[in-house]
Order: sequence, then structure tokens, then C-alpha cells
Amino acid sequence: MPKLERSQWYDLCRDMNWNFKYVTEEEVFPDVLSQSHGIPAATWWNWDEPYKISYREYVHNQAAKDAEVYSVRSAIARSRLFEHLDPGWKSTLIAHYGTSAIPEYLASLGEARMGRFGRAAAWRNMALYGTLDETRHAQIQLYFPYALLNKEPGFDWAHKAMHTNEWLVIALRHLFDDMFTANDAVSTAIQLTFTFETGFTNLQFLGLAADAMEMGDVAFGAMLSSVQTDEARHAQQGEPTLRMLIQHGQKEEAQRLIDVMFWRSWRIFAILTGPMDYYTPLEHRNVSFKEFMLEWIVKQFMDQFRDFGLERPWYWDIFMQELDWLHHAFHLAIWCWRPTVWWSPDAAVGVAERGGWKPSTRVGTTVLAPIGIPLPRMCARGTSVSPTPKRSPWCATHAKFLCVARPSVNRLGCSLTTAGCTASALPPASGSSSKIPPATLAICLLSTASWPATFSHLTSGEH
Repeated sequence: MPKLERSQWYDLCRDMNWNFKYVTEEEVFPDVLSQSHGIPAATWWNWDEPYKISYREYVHNQAAKDAEVYSVRSAIARSRLFEHLDPGWKSTLIAHYGTSAIPEYLASLGEARMGRFGRAAAWRNMALYGTLDETRHAQIQLYFPYALLNKEPGFDWAHKAMHTNEWLVIALRHLFDDMFTANDAVSTAIQLTFTFETGFTNLQFLGLAADAMEMGDVAFGAMLSSVQTDEARHAQQGEPTLRMLIQHGQKEEAQRLIDVMFWRSWRIFAILTGPMDYYTPLEHRNVSFKEFMLEWIVKQFMDQFRDFGLERPWYWDIFMQELDWLHHAFHLAIWCWRPTVWWSPDAAVGVAERGGWKPSTRVGTTVLAPIGIPLPRMCARGTSVSPTPKRSPWCATHAKFLCVARPSVNRLGCSLTTAGCTASALPPASGSSSKIPPATLAICLLSTASWPATFSHLTSGEH
């Protein structure tokens, strides 16, 4: 029997849609899990993915990728490359695995929901591959840190982090529950695959893999590259779903779904990826976080908004302003509250970092410099001055992220004077006040005994 070309049978085998006789459409695809937005079932059958692959091809490709990446891991395990990595980069690895491994398992739940409740057979077929992808990503990102446990016990957090009530983990769980583990199929396609994966993580993995190779971390770079090829494929579920909504009068709802999740994705992205301006050794910093965001994230989203006829999110100007300072504020917060995170934050604001990098993006030009105290001397490696907070960080009620504000800008509309942070224990700075400006960071990063009465109920054990 002659072998047919894939194009001759693919659509016929993939589009297994049919009308139901013994149950109603609403029983098979309840809106709480499917959310058709009033679009007829037969119309959803026109859903068409841009990336087409058969199951046979999928298995063949995945087996080859696994063989490649695990062979690299085995070869590197016999070397001493990890021991020679920069401490800041090791912190990047520990933070990454703690925030990525188990969430990949959670993402498989969202993919599986689309695989069952997606309104078109083509979509459900694509989501099946996505479910297998995310399961693979969780397994591979648990195996790699497990192989390094004998060299760094902190990699245990790859599995442990998401089972704790650490404040960053609470924020992550809150985000992922809303995005995919407790979301309907259509909203998941827009918010997970289009906004979060296409817009953020897919490009992040590209950049992080390149940084890993630059650092000499071949194993991590190979692993990320392997994961990214999967992400690039199953992330394609978002565009046809978005197009379906727009074509059938649901543009406003599509805009709302993107606006909400872009903002929340940006906040978590600034916390987890923003420290690239600090953790990457100075000699390997080829691009700043702001430059990365402008070139890869902002440009791509602007192109997509134009292509789909969507408007920029209403907060776009605020987002563009935050590119200057937000990730610096988060880094400063994490460093000051370093006892509450599972990795070892690298302050990286010494003389070389402040003076030897690009003036337009140099650390200290937006957040660190206005503090008015000798922060570089305080944070530099080897210094004896190492303040830690007496209270828990102040986190937002809804998104659970750290509350931070731009220097001298009190966005919260309340007085923080009583939370002024004394710097009397620090070496005096020429011409500086003994107090940090009240609204330098809304969470009062170097808090000592001073704390507003409003927060007196917090204990150091709460996150």
C-alpha cells in the first residue's frame, strides 16, 4: 500500500467533530469549563492551528530531543563545570527550578482541560500534545536539579518550593490558578498560550538559554532549548482562539482577557527575570532587562495588537514607565528579605556594577541611587553591614506580589513616615539624610524597629 503524504490525510483524521444524539451540547461542553461565548459549535470547527504535526511525528521528535538533552546531562555530570559557575548564576538556577518545575505539571492541567473542553477537534488534538509537553517539562526540570543535589542542596527546592507558603510561591500559585488550573478552556488559550507563553516565557527561554551558553552552563542551556521548542509549538493554540473570538463579536472580551493577564505576567516576570541585571556576571551582561523587554516583549506585543486590531492595554504607559525601575525595586526587596527566599540573592551593586556598565541602563540610576545611603557599600560582597528585616514583606491583597513604589512617588496614597527606615547603623553618606525617604519603596525595605501600627499584627513567620 503506498504511503500517503501527510497533507492528504491530516485534516480528515484530525477533524473528528460530530453532532451529539444522546446528550446535549451543553452537557458535553459546559460553559463553566468550555466557555463558548455564544459561538455556535459548527463555527468552532473552523479553528485551525498554524503548526501541524501527527502523533507519529510528535513521538519521533520528542524521543530524539530527549536522547540529545539527557546525553548532554550525562556528559556534563562527569565534569566540574558546575563548580566553576558564578555564584550569582547558581542562584539563578535554584530560583528558576523552584518556580518552574512543579508549575509545568500545573500547566499540563490547563492543557488537558483544553484537550477535553476545547470546542474543536483540531484544538483538542493540539492540546493533547501540549499536555504531553508540559509533563515532559516538569520531569526534565526535576531530573536536572536532582542530579545536582550532591553539589548544591538548594536544588531540593525544585520539588519543595511549590508545596510551601513562601510569599513568592503564594503569588505564583495565585497567578497559575487564575491562568490555567481553575480557568475555562477559551480563557486558558488566550491567557496561557497567547499572553504568557507566546508573549513571555517562550522568549524568556530563548534569552536564558543563550545566557547559559555564554556562562558555560551547557546542560542548562541545552535543557531550556529543548523545552522552548515544545513551547513554540503548543503556544500556537492562542492565536486561532483569539481570532475566533474577534471574528464573532467578542473582541472586547478578548481584549479584557489579554489586559488582565499581561499585567499579572509582567509583574511575575519582573520578579523572576528582572534580576538578570544583577545575577549575571558583569562580563557576561550583553543586554539589560529593559533592553530585552523592549526588543522582544514590547515589540512583539505591539505587532500582535496591530495584527489583530486590538488596542494597547489601558495601563500601557504605566507599564513602559515601570520598565525603568520595577525590576530594580523587586531585586532590592528580595535582597533585603533574602532570609525568606530559597536561593541566595546576589546584591551586585558594587563599584564595578555601578560604574562599568551601560550608563543608560546602569544599576542605581532609577531606584538604588535615590535612597540617599551608601547602599553599594552596604550590599557589597564581604561587607560586615548586612541588614535584614524584622517584619514580613508587604504583599498586595489580590495578586500577592510585593508592594513597591517608585522613589519619591507614593502610589498607595498613605503616609509611610512612621515606617521611615533608620540608617544610623550604616556608614554615613556625604550629604545624605539619616532616614531613607519614606516612599523610596512602599514596603520599607530596610525596616528595623519602626513599623506602622496597621501592620503590627504581622509576625516574622508570616509571608
